[in-house]
Amino acid sequence: MSEDLRFGVALGAATSRSAWVERCRYAETLGFDVIGVPDHLGMLAPFPAMMLAAEATERVRLNTFVLNAPFYSPALLAREAATVDLLTDGRVELGLGAGYAAAEFERAGIPFPSARDRVDRVGATAAALRAAFDDAQHTPRPARPGGPPLFIAGWGDRLLRVAARHADIVGLTGARTDDAGRLRLTTEADAAGRVALLNDLWGERAGTVEINTVIQALLPSGRGRPERLTARVVWDEEAPEDYISVLVGTPRDMADRLLELRARYGVGYFTVLDHNLEAMAPVIALLRG
Repeated sequence: MSEDLRFGVALGAATSRSAWVERCRYAETLGFDVIGVPDHLGMLAPFPAMMLAAEATERVRLNTFVLNAPFYSPALLAREAATVDLLTDGRVELGLGAGYAAAEFERAGIPFPSARDRVDRVGATAAALRAAFDDAQHTPRPARPGGPPLFIAGWGDRLLRVAARHADIVGLTGARTDDAGRLRLTTEADAAGRVALLNDLWGERAGTVEINTVIQALLPSGRGRPERLTARVVWDEEAPEDYISVLVGTPRDMADRLLELRARYGVGYFTVLDHNLEAMAPVIALLRG
């Protein structure tokens, strides 16, 4: 029933080595397929955290979820990604995004480019990574021919055009930053439009690219706001069923909703945030039989 579904979790900061190891092992035990490490200042650096996660686990893939492309030199990033992929026996998914938090750029001492320039940087970085991984003379060599799968996350037309050209996995973020700096969840109707655009853009790559989305909230009662969901994330709380990033009802209801999203839109890879790790586990168990 769910052979082609995958489940990821974006794990947050850890206070110690043992805490990180325990959390990664717990996620694998609960049935998750991918452990993602966000790229935010104040949290663990993605690549060292992924290396330790690989040592602590047996089968899960490790994902940068997602790197702010303007933070990185493509040549240095190719070296980092290839090294971690090689030393984890090919378990890396390399996630890229345009970045949206101006305060983090300021804190890092990096100018915050325009939205257009940030998207252009994602495209240039993806192209450079592909070229490096395809170059037989490039060292270190990643574990797999062609390097780690590229995961490109976004929502706007220009970023989805970049993703359609370069990505093995397209992450539909399911949220847009509004004028107040909040993340406003986008509706299922919005998502249908994004998938339609991707279907127009795939060309000869149609059927070969995976689609991911982030599940922002799980609402067993069907209403309310989870305490651990930041106030910066906003949606119509009276109509949570209108969003692909909000699951409502029993674990069976949620599992059926994910199967519906796969059938309607081809979304087959779902990622939850750290605080929904345990809540998602029974949904995964139902889908895995």
